[in-house]
Amino acid sequence: MGNNPASTNQTSTVNQVNQEGTKLNPGDQGQPGTPGMAENVCRECNGTGKLGATECPNCGGTGKVMEEMGGA
Repeated sequence: MGNNPASTNQTSTVNQVNQEGTKLNPGDQGQPGTPGMAENVCRECNGTGKLGATECPNCGGTGKVMEEMGGA
């Protein structure tokens, strides 16, 4: 493996693109269409997509995140 970062097996969901081409944002807990996942309003920006004058880094400016639905 060595010191080559490309050879690591770590996966990050930050700005990752899933198979359908949908960008995953840091606030997403899973991919759209995954059983048990639902769209919710971003708690960082309260659904506005902005923090001040800048794009919300949690939702990528969409105002929405994918979250796991509650359990029992």
